[in-house]
Amino acid sequence: SELKGNTGLLRLMNATKYSAQGFRGAWQTEEAFRQEAILACAMLPIAVLLPVTIIEKLLLILGLFIVLIVEILNSAIEAVVDRFGGEIHPLSGKAKDLGSAAVLLALTICAIIWCTILVSNFLS
Repeated sequence: SELKGNTGLLRLMNATKYSAQGFRGAWQTEEAFRQEAILACAMLPIAVLLPVTIIEKLLLILGLFIVLIVEILNSAIEAVVDRFGGEIHPLSGKAKDLGSAAVLLALTICAIIWCTILVSNFLS
């Protein structure tokens, strides 16, 4: 395929460019992504500086990245659904609702990780 013709370093450079475009697009057009990214930027240094084990630090950071990843995937689902028309269709609504539910689960996982580590280290 013409779209898959690049290999090696050129493919890697193009993939990096497309990823940067994706981040830029998410930041520019997705309010939820901006909010979660700002929160992650604030919480990342806290995770690094907390006096917890390296595994706990990694879990705290992983929770933050899971939220961002799922939010980007949810935005991608919404963009694809919107691309195919503005008419109301039950499957379009279902796709958007499932993406939103995935974000809620990611946020819940992140909150559980943070609460569990903070409580076990500082309130026990």
